[in-house]
Amino acid sequence: MPLKEDLILIGGGGHCRSCIDVIELDDRFTIRGIVDQREVLDPLLTDYPLLGREEDLVKLAKSYRNFLITIGQIKSPEPRMRLFEHLKQLGMTLPIIVSPLAHVSNQAVIEEGTVVMHHALVNAGAHVGQNCIINTKALIEHDAIIEDHCHISTAAIVNGAAKVQRCSFIGSNAVLREQVVVGEESIVGAGVSVLHDIKARSVMHS
Repeated sequence: MPLKEDLILIGGGGHCRSCIDVIELDDRFTIRGIVDQREVLDPLLTDYPLLGREEDLVKLAKSYRNFLITIGQIKSPEPRMRLFEHLKQLGMTLPIIVSPLAHVSNQAVIEEGTVVMHHALVNAGAHVGQNCIINTKALIEHDAIIEDHCHISTAAIVNGAAKVQRCSFIGSNAVLREQVVVGEESIVGAGVSVLHDIKARSVMHS
């Protein structure tokens, strides 16, 4: 059995707990600890030590190679984007994490720093960019494109050849019709059906 590599998580909230569940089940990495801005971690994360704050990443980068951003993304992608660029400047590796309970087609592409959660499905020809969250039970259909720094939330459906441009958020149970384009930095609320292209920085509520 190959030796597991060490992994540092950045962000100690609810999304981090979900990521830990995926990482532990995947069993490719040993989580060495968590970086968070708070003084004390969530009691449910006490299995892992608090290694410091964001300003300690330069020091940690001397001892560790693999980092995963485990901050959630709803209102703004900015914290995840900033951390991603900082880690890349430090020369760190941001692994792709895919739950063993998810299905990613051999004909799909997933880029670095992206996490695919339990029971998500990424179908043939789909392309998911860097630093994305494909959350629990989300469906990315054939030939769909999810650009960098997007969050496709729980049970959302991105139908065939639809495109979600960078830094966008697609809420739980939202549905994107085939071939529609969601402009960059947009927010599609929970349960919303997107039937036509929407412009950049749009906000759609149910």
